[in-house]
Amino acid sequence: MATAEPEPSKGFGGSENVTGEAQKTSPRKGPVGKAAPQRSAVPDHVSKRMVRRVLLLSGAPTLLAMGVFVLSYVLMSRGIVRIEPVVTIGVSGVFFVLGLLGLSYGVLSASWDDAPGSPLGLEQFGKNLQRLRISSRTMKQGR
Repeated sequence: MATAEPEPSKGFGGSENVTGEAQKTSPRKGPVGKAAPQRSAVPDHVSKRMVRRVLLLSGAPTLLAMGVFVLSYVLMSRGIVRIEPVVTIGVSGVFFVLGLLGLSYGVLSASWDDAPGSPLGLEQFGKNLQRLRISSRTMKQGR
């Protein structure tokens, strides 16, 4: 009875050949020998809009959440006011949740058009949420 040789495993930085020696993979070279630009599913101008929105809508509440701990410490250590730890944790938790929601909203409210769209992105949020639902359904049906 013949046994099949096991398939060589492939690691993060390359693949192994039959002898077990690692082979380096190199990026695709363009016509002039430079690395070819990788195509992204998200256009560059859209990703920049997303980053700006996420930094604002997620970064500000997250900084506030951390600031609650600092403010609470200062107020307690100087004896200005007595704050229960559960209040500090609760208020900072609310800001962390707002940061998480801001992260999602920042990504879904960015305009995919060439025009930047409105500052709040309310109309884009609805459109992008609908696209996400359709994409999710399509992926489930494709399985």
